[in-house]
Amino acid sequence: MSQMKQFDNIPSTPGKFKMEKSSPYIHRLRWHSSLVKLTFWSFVFLGMILMFLYKSPPSTSSSSSTPDPSRRSLWTPSWGGPAWEKRVRSSARVRSRNGLCVLVTGAAGFVGTHVSAALKRRGDGVLGIDNFNDYYDVSLKRARQALLERTGVFIVEGDINDQALISKLFEVVAFTHVMHLAAQAGVRYAMQNPSSYVHSNIAGFVSLLEVCKSANPQPAIVWASSSSVYGLNTKVPFSEKDRTDQPASLYAATKKAGEEIAHTYNHIYGLSLTGLRFFTVYGPWGRPDMAYFFFTRDMLKGKPIPIFEGPNHGTVARDFTYIDDIVKGCLGALDTAEKSTGSGGKKKGPAQLRVFNLGNTSPVPVSELVSILERLLKVKAKRTVLKMPRNGDVQFTHANISYAQSEFGYKPTTDLQTGLKKFVRWYLSYYSGGKKSAQ
Repeated sequence: MSQMKQFDNIPSTPGKFKMEKSSPYIHRLRWHSSLVKLTFWSFVFLGMILMFLYKSPPSTSSSSSTPDPSRRSLWTPSWGGPAWEKRVRSSARVRSRNGLCVLVTGAAGFVGTHVSAALKRRGDGVLGIDNFNDYYDVSLKRARQALLERTGVFIVEGDINDQALISKLFEVVAFTHVMHLAAQAGVRYAMQNPSSYVHSNIAGFVSLLEVCKSANPQPAIVWASSSSVYGLNTKVPFSEKDRTDQPASLYAATKKAGEEIAHTYNHIYGLSLTGLRFFTVYGPWGRPDMAYFFFTRDMLKGKPIPIFEGPNHGTVARDFTYIDDIVKGCLGALDTAEKSTGSGGKKKGPAQLRVFNLGNTSPVPVSELVSILERLLKVKAKRTVLKMPRNGDVQFTHANISYAQSEFGYKPTTDLQTGLKKFVRWYLSYYSGGKKSAQ
């Protein structure tokens, strides 16, 4: 009670509160007040520090210098300035008659690296952009970057969601085409990090289209969709005319969303858009999360590998497509892409809208893939047969490629035995023969 009376004696106007200096209560009150002030200002200063550290570098004009590295964002690498713009223009310079000027997103990725190199070899202007995320071994992406730099392709480090950066690239270079390959890949990883798929595959695509629609002239856009959009469809082979409204995974759903978004931007803004549905791409410089890649790694280490089977011991098969065949399809789509019909965000007429399957048309059981690797690696695989998990994967894929054949002569020529032989040769050279080790 005495404690309650002590609080009752405290007036509502703290400034007029008086008590003898010797009172223990006043010392406690002053200590409490000081602690509150200290805590408040600590949070204020912490907030100011965080704002400083995370502040993105200011956009720079062509006459400005490169931002001070000490003010560089923790997440977005600095860009801009005369030296940077010179590298951008040099990389994007067209060196062949009637050549294309192409912005390749996801240029440090598996398909992006091969497509960029192929375009550069034939004299097209090529500029890459990649955010070098850590979904898989970043050192492999850096090695691909070094490979492209030796061919004259500059990769700008940045995110496709950064509209200021993308707009700046279009300000510096008048791209005739965009090869949009940047995406969050992988079916199973979507169960662990779904937001990354929405951020990259949907928001990132929209951000890119927003810049392209306002460009003058608008570029023609070819982008990577996925065979995964066929989802629960059991018809074989898959045709572009089949329904794709039952995606089996979030990854497939984001890719399907991309196709619908493309239709909208084509309809409203006159953007020329071509979607490519890739079927299980493999080959040198491939992705470590793909079965053929980690099978090779684990077989060489003597580790067991999982062989999935469908219901009632059904075979799991894939339409494995070698990277060189995919590149031919990408270039064919770029070469036959018509000009966009809009300008500055305004549509002036109907624009081209296409979707193609790019596959090998020869599904191979995963067990046969392992047998081929056994012969090439000269090791016996420790197979562990498991039921197919409910993670969004489908039991089989098989591409009908007649549309791509009729439109630009797409014709895959590499069988799985030949393609895996080339992959194994690269793998042994890159990992076993060099200083790197597979994780």
